[in-house]
Amino acid sequence: NLARITGGVAEFRLPATSVKQLFQQLSELHPALEPHLAEGVAVAIDGQIYQDALFQPIGPDSEVFLLPQIAGG
Repeated sequence: NLARITGGVAEFRLPATSVKQLFQQLSELHPALEPHLAEGVAVAIDGQIYQDALFQPIGPDSEVFLLPQIAGG
């Protein structure tokens, strides 16, 4: 659970326009998140889940969730 790294904060309002930018902003706010984001998380943007999402755009009113990496099989 990444919220334990952020002191229990699980929701942020950030001006990111891409997932890469979001990860950079989150890492600046909470440097301990950076290795977790770098090792891979799935990202849901407005309900659509992406595995390799770094360059996915984020709209100004989008809702983004970070999820544990989804394994296939």
